[in-house]
Amino acid sequence: MDRVKTLFEQYTGSRVESIAELPSSGSNRRYFRIGSGGRTLIAALGTSVPENIAFWTMARHFRERGLNVPEVLCHSEDFACYLQEDLGDDTLFRMVADGRTKGSYSPEEKALIAKVVRALPRIQYEGAKGLDFSVCYPQPEFDRRMIAFDQNYFKYCFLKATGLEFSEIELDQDFQAMADVLMGAMSDTFLYRDFQARNVMVRDGEPWFIDFQGGRKGPIYYDVASFIWQAKAAYPDEFKAELIDAYLEALKPYRPVSKEEFLQTLRHFVLFRTLQVLGAYGFRGYFEKKPHFLQSVPYAIDNLRKLLKEPFTEYPYLNDLLGEMVKMKQFADPGPEPGLEVDVMSFAYKKGIPNDESGNGGGYVFDCRGLENPGKYEHYRHFTGMDPEVVKFMEDDGGVFKFLDSAYSLVDAHVKRFIERKFTHLMVGFGCTGGQHRSVYCAEHMAAHLAGKFNVKVKITHRELDVEKEL
Repeated sequence: MDRVKTLFEQYTGSRVESIAELPSSGSNRRYFRIGSGGRTLIAALGTSVPENIAFWTMARHFRERGLNVPEVLCHSEDFACYLQEDLGDDTLFRMVADGRTKGSYSPEEKALIAKVVRALPRIQYEGAKGLDFSVCYPQPEFDRRMIAFDQNYFKYCFLKATGLEFSEIELDQDFQAMADVLMGAMSDTFLYRDFQARNVMVRDGEPWFIDFQGGRKGPIYYDVASFIWQAKAAYPDEFKAELIDAYLEALKPYRPVSKEEFLQTLRHFVLFRTLQVLGAYGFRGYFEKKPHFLQSVPYAIDNLRKLLKEPFTEYPYLNDLLGEMVKMKQFADPGPEPGLEVDVMSFAYKKGIPNDESGNGGGYVFDCRGLENPGKYEHYRHFTGMDPEVVKFMEDDGGVFKFLDSAYSLVDAHVKRFIERKFTHLMVGFGCTGGQHRSVYCAEHMAAHLAGKFNVKVKITHRELDVEKEL
């Protein structure tokens, strides 16, 4: 962290006033939001210098080509870290969380997703123009070796972990046949490789693209398969068809293509990408002991199950093997996700902090006793923090606004992370002397804030008033 602080201060000429590490995903790269004087930048700290150089070089090239990517600003002498433009916190993944949770996307969500898909051909073709692919990490192009790596990723990190018996020789024969088909679609275009909703930021309604450091020269089908068949997105088949049509329409200025031929080739990339994803989930879950990756497995299996409805006659052994695998009990339909519930409570400290009935034990308890207390005045003793008399008292004093702003900032960050991690419960408590005025006021406002900002279920409990309700 000291290295990124030093780089920020050297670049801006200002002392760091705030720094927060951002949630990481599957890589070893670390990201920080650093601020000073009302300006924030994103610092990246990576363990692989060649990977950092790849991102830096491609980001500068893409900006020159007019693509929506963050501006890279400066890097350390050894290229271990660099600074880039801060695009905010609104990822496409978060912006369409409601539709993903419900399994039904709104017209607004669909329009945003389609806008991202229509931007893809421009990245693939404009991004490739004049790009020095030799800088790409870990290799300059999609080839048979990369295909074999990903196939073996699936075989050793996922398939073997299922306990299913199979012939490695027969499986390898079909893997070779698959490589022939995939390499037959090779083109001089940019392959993003990790084109998915978490790597798309939304700013002023427009998509911006990040984390393309694994990109290289490769076929256009790969990224289409990655995005539209992203496991947990669970796009309905009808919507997938609409997204393909949107992509093909945007592709026309660069490459005329028959829809029938496109779809026939695309399904092979969907199969390949699904196997690669399962390998990644297996490695992160079974070997690195990160259980949230295993929670995504049933969604990828469901993609595979639907894909196999039209047999892959080109790969007879693999087709039959996968048919057996998707029938295994551990890969049952995941059903709808439960979503996050936030329990907001008010209480009196003299009666103890409330128990977390979920058993999760996570969340916050805020002490309101530092705020001016209306309960010490006779006039307010028969009112509660929900009554306008107490509300006016609290707000006239003014201290409660700063107190709640600090609480909102902490809880918002937790809620965002819990939604991403698919946690189901968070508790937020406010305590005061009697559990009647200050804690009730704060609990009511926190609940309204969360209900208005996030797609979560909010439950309010005023323990000492014996009041429970949901927003």
